Amino acid sequence: MKPTNMIVLMSDEHASNIMGCAGHPFIQTPNLDRLAAQGTRFDSAYTNAPICVPARASFATGKYGHQTGHWDNATPYTGEPKSWGHYLQENGNPVGSIGKLHYRNESDPVGLDFQQIPMHLVNGVGDVLGCVREPLPRRWKARDLADSAGPGETTYTNYDRNITEAACEWIAQRDHEETPEKPWTVFISMVAPHFPLTAPQQFYDLYKDMDLKPSKEASEDDHPWLKALRHCFVYDNFNDERTRAALTGYFGLVSFMDANVGRILDAVDASGLTETTRIVYVSDHGDNMGERGMWGKSNMYEEAAAVPMILSGPDVPVGHVCKTPVSLADVFPTVLDCAGLDAQDPELPGRSLIRIAAEADCSDRVAFSEYHAAGAASGAFMIRKGKWKYIYYVGMEPQLFNLETDPEEVNDLGTSASHQAVRDELHAELLKICDPVEVDRRAKADQAAIIAANGGVEAVLERGGFGATPAPGANADFVASKGGL
Repeated sequence: MKPTNMIVLMSDEHASNIMGCAGHPFIQTPNLDRLAAQGTRFDSAYTNAPICVPARASFATGKYGHQTGHWDNATPYTGEPKSWGHYLQENGNPVGSIGKLHYRNESDPVGLDFQQIPMHLVNGVGDVLGCVREPLPRRWKARDLADSAGPGETTYTNYDRNITEAACEWIAQRDHEETPEKPWTVFISMVAPHFPLTAPQQFYDLYKDMDLKPSKEASEDDHPWLKALRHCFVYDNFNDERTRAALTGYFGLVSFMDANVGRILDAVDASGLTETTRIVYVSDHGDNMGERGMWGKSNMYEEAAAVPMILSGPDVPVGHVCKTPVSLADVFPTVLDCAGLDAQDPELPGRSLIRIAAEADCSDRVAFSEYHAAGAASGAFMIRKGKWKYIYYVGMEPQLFNLETDPEEVNDLGTSASHQAVRDELHAELLKICDPVEVDRRAKADQAAIIAANGGVEAVLERGGFGATPAPGANADFVASKGGL
């Protein structure tokens, strides 16, 4: 396999099934659809942590959060352990980024030759409030999501336009160049469809006349871990009108993001790089979209934990749908494989997507995710294997779903006596990866140290949370919190 250039495209908070090529009935994503038609779409792809910072750390390092100590939005990637960028740099391959990184800061040695208009953690510290878990605070800033939903422009949409423009200019500078002996890699990372759910009018209008509403409501007898999550994030100001506006905004932002992807793909074509460049598209995690009374991410349901993943370019099967479970950790070996490299690190759990796409589907492969951040009463761990999804909560009953017969995940088999053998098998798979009780203990200990370094629990609650990380040049808007479940 000949080394080629590589473009890694990432969006933020894009749920896996919100694409035309994934069978969605009305979403307009013509550019992602054409990318999928030109290559392979992975229809069982997952984040390794359904929240931005630890997900992006797994993406960078190719390792799980419990391996590296990246737990939440206050434990950013700082350059350790080595990223795929470090391996490229050591081999002399040009590598850089354009757009959102969500690492600690611009000066840490994270394995990038350049960072154009990067977004990093607020003050290099991030969301310390998310470290407070015993008891969980109430996050009042979450109410802004309903209030801000609708048509219009935000600092995020302006930022994404700037990212797209910078990416197109960077690609144009490679116009019809021969593939160098050491091919380049560029990471282009956009924010949409991340909240606020305010979409540019042109894209909001695509969906404004639809009767949009979630298909699944919160249940009174729901799992206690999920009840605690909903109590932490305060979304009590949603009504039918605000829900429609939020969903219209979300779908509009997906189409806005797709249009930006289209501009980048057009720039690749115009520069004569299509035959010498592989492209992977992925999101850092999904979005709940109001299902089960939840918005944002932070849980292991398909809406939040599953992500879109598409790969195209030389040696990639065309028009193919791969059903082998994969995750963000697989991007690391993919980038290196594209450059003709191998990390030779036995602690890397991933495999090259280029290789996986070329093989027969493997339903026995395991995809793994974990969550220790805002709203988590205890550590949550997900195993996806074949048709089964197993979710283990430290100190609570597990959940089990048959995604083949129950794709909406409404029939929880977590305590079903007739499924004990399945749960035992999947729990054994979890134990091959980590000891969840010990990992939960380590995460909480690290978070307690972060809280102490920031003045203690009361000081952190008084400072509060700020919702989403602001775009470069904007300021974080903190809202004080209150403790207690």
